[in-house]
Amino acid sequence: MLKRAFEDLRPYLWPIVVLLIISLIAVPITLIFPLPIKLLVDSVLGSQPLPGYLTVFVGSQVSKSLTLWLAITILMGTAVLTYLQNLVNVWYTNKVGNRMTLDVRARLFRQMQRLSIAYHDTMGSAYRTLNDAPMLRSFGIDSMIPLATSILTIGAMILVMVYFDWQLALVALLVSPVMFLLTFVFRPRIRAGWRKFRASESAAMAVAQESLGASRLVKSYGQEERKNEQLVSHYNASLNAQLKVQVDSAFYSLLVGIVTAAGLAAVFYIGIGHVQAGVLTLGSLLVVNYYVTQLYGPLRNVGQSILDIQMSLTGVERYRAVLDEKPDVPESPNALPLARAKGKISFRKVSFEYTKGHPVLSDVSFELPSANCLGVVGPTGSGKTTLSTLLLRLFDPTEGVIALDDINLRDYKLADLRNQYAVVHQETVLFSTTVAENIRFARPSATMDEVIGAATAAKAHDFITSLPNGYDTLVGERGMKLSGGERQRISLARAFLKNAPILILDEPTSSLDVHTEATILETIQELMKGKTTLMIAHRASTLRNCNVILVLEEGRVTRMTTEVDSIISSMQALNVQI
Repeated sequence: MLKRAFEDLRPYLWPIVVLLIISLIAVPITLIFPLPIKLLVDSVLGSQPLPGYLTVFVGSQVSKSLTLWLAITILMGTAVLTYLQNLVNVWYTNKVGNRMTLDVRARLFRQMQRLSIAYHDTMGSAYRTLNDAPMLRSFGIDSMIPLATSILTIGAMILVMVYFDWQLALVALLVSPVMFLLTFVFRPRIRAGWRKFRASESAAMAVAQESLGASRLVKSYGQEERKNEQLVSHYNASLNAQLKVQVDSAFYSLLVGIVTAAGLAAVFYIGIGHVQAGVLTLGSLLVVNYYVTQLYGPLRNVGQSILDIQMSLTGVERYRAVLDEKPDVPESPNALPLARAKGKISFRKVSFEYTKGHPVLSDVSFELPSANCLGVVGPTGSGKTTLSTLLLRLFDPTEGVIALDDINLRDYKLADLRNQYAVVHQETVLFSTTVAENIRFARPSATMDEVIGAATAAKAHDFITSLPNGYDTLVGERGMKLSGGERQRISLARAFLKNAPILILDEPTSSLDVHTEATILETIQELMKGKTTLMIAHRASTLRNCNVILVLEEGRVTRMTTEVDSIISSMQALNVQI
């Protein structure tokens, strides 16, 4: 997974390099920061000469007042540089990191739209898009760069401490193996805990989305408490996993703190002896002590960064699993473009099953000429809607061939193929935006005049103009501010606006009352003119404009006839609900 994470970081190589350089500017600033302490203690309060590396700039004969101002200048200069470096670092980190997260989310969303509907029902897609996408930033910027900066800071501080007193440097370093041992002991425990936490959070989000999206169904069956228990159960699992991670992390920090304190105590004990022996000045001891305290910070950061990398890789692993998923409906590399189909549809010995061993359609064959209407009837669960699903290539048949204009659907470009259809479902799905934007969903490039023309054709213009803001009225989540008939008219307006050669009507009036159905059917009759139409119906009234009727029972074609009136009147005898 580490290799895959670095592959994802490759497009951001130069921004990451720039960010690393900005971060590394903090290293020399950190090294210079304690120098004023040494000057004040040794050369202002004491009588030690200036260190040789400073006499190059100010000379060897310097008064105590000048030394004082030099110390103050260095102190203020390093403080200002520290804040400036931090300002630039925060700005550029967020600029690069946010772009990285946005790109990953866009890739995930694009991929998720290519995957099957069944995949989204089981894999917590929303959680992965929201919470796992930032893990690339967490890995590449928030963990790896601090890790590299901390390692280089440790190396630079060790060199300076060796310059002052190699024995103290050695004592300070003796704790490093213990800290790294602690890191490698706790790393797999914490990574496993984060993996369990994210899986539970994803499951909880899925329950919340399903329940709120189907709130009417949940309330109708009185299942609010059951759904609440499911949600709480998943969140309890995630909280327990998170608590275990936090306890492990806190225990790790406790052990690191104990080791750090032991190292500092040893440095002070030995350092005081060196000062008393004249081996080390008091100012140099304070500088070494500062470096030791700062050294354990980067050492802790190294350990923490390694733990953060494990957490990040868990998220990267989860979103990479989505990106690696193969679509159920792949597009051929040599797929044919399709500008506008003539509309001839053929099913040739088509069988299909959503799950292996449970066939939904079996050996279905029929041909629908261009500009004709096929009515499909049959009991609930007979496979009627599956016909439209396969025609749209949301799934591919398990066996057989579906052709459009005598060419296999698999041979067309997927986007071009789906652009040939206008679909009106039983339940109209509207988005939480304006009426105009909901109609324009069928053809985003449509002008406002075209939108109004489509609404007028669908007999929706009058009710739309009566709304508070007309076409700019917000319809609410899932269009809940509109009635069922109004939502269906907007759906028909979409179909008029798209003006596709093939029309799929999936029980478009089954949820409407008789009066509303009659007015909608008039609009549908106008919409069907010159188009190949697949009419899936439960009501006899919706079948009267069909040229031919196909009867499905248990996934098989039991009858296909052009005697529309005869088939309608005989349906009750065949025990098929219409």
